Amino acid sequence: MRAGLIVACAAVLLAPLWASQKAKPAPEQWEMSLDGGRKLTYQRSFSSEQEVKPNRGFWNKLVDVIAGAPDYRFLVRPYSVVTDSHGRVIVTDPGAAGVHIFDFAQRKYKFIQRRDKIKNAMLAPQCVAVDAQDNIYVTDSDAGVIFVFEPSGKFVRAIGSLKGGEGYFKRPTGIAVDSAAQQIYVTDTLRDEVFVLDMQGNILKTIGKTGDGNGEFNAPTELRLDGPNLMVVDALNFRVQAFDRSGAFQYAIGKIGDGPGAMFRPKGVATDSEGDLYVVDGLWGMVQVFNRQGQLLYYFGSSGTHAGEFQLPAGLYIDHEDQVFVVDSFNRRVQVFHYSGLKQPVTGGTR
Repeated sequence: MRAGLIVACAAVLLAPLWASQKAKPAPEQWEMSLDGGRKLTYQRSFSSEQEVKPNRGFWNKLVDVIAGAPDYRFLVRPYSVVTDSHGRVIVTDPGAAGVHIFDFAQRKYKFIQRRDKIKNAMLAPQCVAVDAQDNIYVTDSDAGVIFVFEPSGKFVRAIGSLKGGEGYFKRPTGIAVDSAAQQIYVTDTLRDEVFVLDMQGNILKTIGKTGDGNGEFNAPTELRLDGPNLMVVDALNFRVQAFDRSGAFQYAIGKIGDGPGAMFRPKGVATDSEGDLYVVDGLWGMVQVFNRQGQLLYYFGSSGTHAGEFQLPAGLYIDHEDQVFVVDSFNRRVQVFHYSGLKQPVTGGTR
């Protein structure tokens, strides 16, 4: 009788929960058809720790109803995104003063923070990169340093930390790690330079200076290593510049204006398997796709809250399977798309 009473009570308590689950709307769908049979398909979006473990058992649900659901962490003001060799999705969140690690395959989640540390506190994590061993590198625009963490999230060191608690960099933003060459690239937005460091944090050289000519910057932000090239978002010159690994200027894409191929608030940059460049425009709420000659191939996105719509998008990353991760910052989520194209790179990205 006692067991039967417990089950009966559980059924009564869980009835509203089951009813609400039945009322869940169907997943949104979005797809863009492109030339040559290519297409871009919306896969999903995620915004909280809860989505890593969506299926909770009967007894866990019963405890949730009686004691209240657990407090899940969620994206507050996400900015940058990258994936590691295990497919974990790593998202910086200056709004939460930390870094989210989503491991959907293993159904695990971790949040990295150092806000309360007396020394080397993490205040405003900006951009993120990983090396060949999946160590995590995070720029902090307020602290002026680069934080390094093990794949587990354990703190290793802070690059650029000076005596007195200040950081060497004025405003470090974009970051990329060349594990083969044992070098780190980081933009200093207020200095209008890209710093090239060794893995110990020693400065090897700088790239660029203030200006609007080739190889010059006006508030550089995100950067991305792409084969032999280093792609740098030159935000207030409304373009993306490409350099070789030594820092020699190669070409630029973009211009100011309101027509095709123009940029107003370029943010993240990435390349797909065919070598085409994706550039997020934060103010226009879209992603523009260019070939290496600067020709606009297509764009996607508009202002809104549904699939394929953005509000103040920021970071962008494309993995080796052509999954396109777009940080939809004001909507507090990351949207994931899949580009279906040719498997072999096409020089010039023509289509």
